[in-house]
Amino acid sequence: MPDVAYVNGWVGELRDASVPILDRGFLFGDGVYEVLRTYRGRPFELQAHLRRLEQSLEGLRLKAPMRRRRLERLVRDLVKQSGYANARVYIQVTRGVARRQHVFPARSRPSLVMWVERAPTGQARLLRQGLTAMTLPDQRWKRCHLKALVLLPNVLARQEARAGGAAEAILLAPGGVVREGAASNVFVVHGNLLRTHPLGPEILPGVSRQVVLELARAEGLHVREQAFRRHTMMQADEVLLSSTALEIAPVVRIDGQAVGHGRPGPVTLALHARFRARTRQVDS
Repeated sequence: MPDVAYVNGWVGELRDASVPILDRGFLFGDGVYEVLRTYRGRPFELQAHLRRLEQSLEGLRLKAPMRRRRLERLVRDLVKQSGYANARVYIQVTRGVARRQHVFPARSRPSLVMWVERAPTGQARLLRQGLTAMTLPDQRWKRCHLKALVLLPNVLARQEARAGGAAEAILLAPGGVVREGAASNVFVVHGNLLRTHPLGPEILPGVSRQVVLELARAEGLHVREQAFRRHTMMQADEVLLSSTALEIAPVVRIDGQAVGHGRPGPVTLALHARFRARTRQVDS
């Protein structure tokens, strides 16, 4: 069936869904979101995504539209209704409809929007070929740990990367510190050591990022959540990205320079194999 959507109790085809003009998500980006994947019809790391959604809501002083258990049931029901085995689920909560003014409305009801669509394909080709990236200055706001709707700097960075022939933008803090991608977390491999930026307001606490760290330890790698600079990344044996959409993806070229041998490396491929094995263990 076509992609299925939910808007504040209404359920139907995504192409028929709509939200009011005065919704503060539309007017101000006043809201948060989550994106998760399903494998064989089962949500992957659903509890981790819902926990992060609650943390983002708290960070924006935004009321949850419903209890977690009810939201979990709604996700599973929509996935089942879609009929997709491998799907992408988008969840968005805004502060709701109110007269346009910058301060929070005295009374408002949160708006909940969700939809389920078929997950994109092409992971096998990505693992064979890898992807390219471009480094750019990080111009985002100072609360990147909240998965808020204010994504314009990310959008502009990704667009600049695409215009330059790269698939992802890797964002650098002053001094060349590597933070994360425009829509991914970044890891570097030196021998048996895996490094990534530590958690904090500078990066998103990626659900896939946490899975990668767990898998890396199971693989016998030494893991450090420690800041590193661009020159360290450019000298790495391997660079990889993680996200719900990418899963685990090898980076083979950055700013026109080959990473390692210029092809997907053994650590990245081993971690992805473990990642796929984990998706087969998803509880119903």
